[in-house]
Amino acid sequence: MLILEHLWIIPLLPLLGAAANGIFAVRWPRSAVNAIALGSTGLSFLAALEVAREFANLSADQIPLIRSYFTWVEAGSLRADFALQVDQLTLIMLLVVTGIGWLIHLYSIGYMAGDAGYRRFFSYLNLFMFFMLTLILAANYLVLFVGWEGVGLSSYLLIGFWFLKKTATDAGNKAFWVNRIGDFGFLLGLFLLFRQFGTLDFAPIFRDSAALPVETSGHGVLTAIALLLLAGATGKSAQLPLYVWLPDAMEGPTPVSALIHAATMVAAGVYMVARSHVLFIHAPVAMFAVAVIGCATALFAATIALVQTDIKRTLAYSTISQLGYMFIACGVGASGAGIFHLMTHAFFKALLFLGAGSVMHATGGEQDMRRMGGLRRSVPWTYATMLVATLAISGMPGFSGFFSKEEILQAAHTGTYANSVIYALGVFTTGLTALYMFRLLFLTFHGAPRFDSKKTHAHESPPVMLAPLVALGVFSLVGGWWAAPHLVGGLNYFDSFVKPLFAAGEPSSSTEPYTGSGKLIATAFSPPVVAAFIGFLLAWLLYIRRPETPKRLAESLHAPYRLLAGKYFIDELYTFLIVRPLLWISANFLWRTVDEEIIDGLVNGVAREAGEFGDRLRHLNSGNTRTYAAWVILGAVVLTTLLAWAVR
Repeated sequence: MLILEHLWIIPLLPLLGAAANGIFAVRWPRSAVNAIALGSTGLSFLAALEVAREFANLSADQIPLIRSYFTWVEAGSLRADFALQVDQLTLIMLLVVTGIGWLIHLYSIGYMAGDAGYRRFFSYLNLFMFFMLTLILAANYLVLFVGWEGVGLSSYLLIGFWFLKKTATDAGNKAFWVNRIGDFGFLLGLFLLFRQFGTLDFAPIFRDSAALPVETSGHGVLTAIALLLLAGATGKSAQLPLYVWLPDAMEGPTPVSALIHAATMVAAGVYMVARSHVLFIHAPVAMFAVAVIGCATALFAATIALVQTDIKRTLAYSTISQLGYMFIACGVGASGAGIFHLMTHAFFKALLFLGAGSVMHATGGEQDMRRMGGLRRSVPWTYATMLVATLAISGMPGFSGFFSKEEILQAAHTGTYANSVIYALGVFTTGLTALYMFRLLFLTFHGAPRFDSKKTHAHESPPVMLAPLVALGVFSLVGGWWAAPHLVGGLNYFDSFVKPLFAAGEPSSSTEPYTGSGKLIATAFSPPVVAAFIGFLLAWLLYIRRPETPKRLAESLHAPYRLLAGKYFIDELYTFLIVRPLLWISANFLWRTVDEEIIDGLVNGVAREAGEFGDRLRHLNSGNTRTYAAWVILGAVVLTTLLAWAVR
C-alpha cells in the first residue's frame, strides 16, 4: 500500500510543477515547461490509478482509510491534523480530476502555443490541480477549506489570465467576490460544526450526527449547519442566486473554462454537499432547499441558454443547468446519482469546451455562432466528437448522460424523498437541454457558411488538441455503461460501488435489478428521453428545416426574447441594488468622511501639533549660557523633589 500510506504525494506533484514553472522556468524552452506541467499531472494520474488498485484490496472495515501526517492547528480545544483519506467518493473524484486535468494540460500545449504567458499559464493550471486534489483528499473540514479557498484563488488567476484585458480582470474580480459571499456562510457553518461536535474531522462528525434525531421541524443546529454549508456550495457550484460569476468566467482561455466547468471548481460544491450527506439527511428542510435550488437553477439557466449567441456562454449556462441536476440528486437523497452525473458531466462538458476551443482555433478566435455554419466538412474530427458530447448531455439512450440523468430523475420521481413538481420540471429541462445543445451544433457545423471564407480559412486542430477530444468522446459514450446492466436485469455497478458510503437514507430502488427486456424498452422511451427527442426535433425544425423561423419568433415574441437575451437582467439588478450602493458608500462616506476627514484629519492634526511643539522647543535653544544653567538648576530641583517624595 505504497501510495495509500503516502497520499500527500498526489497533490504534491502538481504543486512542485507549479513552483518549477512559476519560479525557475523563465529561460527554459517550452518543451521543458511542457514536460514539467504534463509530467507532474501525469504522475498524479498514475498515482491515482495505483490508489484504485490498492483500494480494491481493502476490506470494508478499512474504509475510509485515513492517514494523519502531522498536527497542523492546535489552539485551545481545537486540534486539526493535516489528514488525508480515501473512500469511494474520493477515489472517483481523484480519477476524474487527474485524468481529465491531464487531458486539458495536453490540449493546452496546442491551444496556448502562441501566448506570451505560456509558462505562467501552466504554472496556474498546476496550482489549480494541487488545490483541487487537496480538497477532495481532505479528511477534515479545515483541510477541505484550504483546498476550497485555493481553487477560488486559482480560478481568479486563470479567469483574469489576460490581465491587460479589462473584461478579463473584471470577470476574475467578480468570481472572487461572489464566491466570498458563499464562503462566508461556509465558514460560519464550520464554526457551528466545531461548536456542536468539538472537532472538524469527518469521521467523528458523521458518526455523532448519525446518532442525532432528524430535525423534521426545520429547527435545530444541524439544519443551521446544513443551510450554511449550502450557502458555500451555491457560490462554488454556481447555483441561484450566486451563479452570476460563472458566465463571465468565459473571459479566461478556453482550457480554463474546460477545467473549471468540467472537473474542478464547480464540482467542489456538489462534492461537499455529497460528502456531508449525513448532515443533510438529518436536516430535511435544508435537503429540500438543495433540491429546490437545484431545480430552479437547472430550469433558469436552460432558458437563458436557448438564445445565447456566444458558443462559450451557451456552454457556461449549460454547466449551471447541469449542476442544478446534481443538486436535485443530493436534495432528493440520491447523492450517488449526483456524483454519477458529476462524473459523466465532466466527460462531455470538458469535451464540449475543448471542442469549442477547436472551433475558435479553426475560425481565428470567432465565438459568435451567427458567424459560423458549415464547419463540419472543415473540422470533421471536432464535429464528430462534439456530436457525441451533444448526444450525451441531451440524455440520448446509450450515451453517458442518459444513465446518470435517468438515475437522478428516477429518484426524484419514485425515491425516498420524491417530489413530483421537481421531477416534472427536471423532465421539461431535459427537453430544453436538447433544444439549446442541438441549436449550438446546427448553428456551428450545419447549413451554409456565414463567415468570409476568403479571410477565414477554417482548418482542423493539430493532433495534440484532437487527441484529448477523441479520448473524451470515448468516455462520453461509454462513461455511463457502469449502470447499463441494470436495464436488463443486472446491477448498477456505479451505485453498488458508492452505496456503502451513502447507505444512510439513500433510495435503494436504483440498485434493484430490472426484470426482462420490457424495462429496457420502457426506459428507452421514458419521459426524459421523449422530452430530449422533442427538443432535438424542435432544434432541427428551427435551425435546419426552417432557419428563418427563429428570427421571426424573436421579433414576434420581443418581450420574452429580450428577457432571455438579457439573462433576466439579474446582473443589472445586482448592480443597482448592491454594487452601486457599495461604490457610493465607498466614494462618499469611506473615502471622503472616513479617509479624508477622520483619518487624514487625525494624522495631519497630530503632525501639525508635533511640528508646533517642536518649533517651541527649538526656541529653547537660545545659545545663552545663563539660560542653560537656569534650566539645569530647575531640572535638578524637580528631580530631587521627585526622589524625596518617592523615598518618603
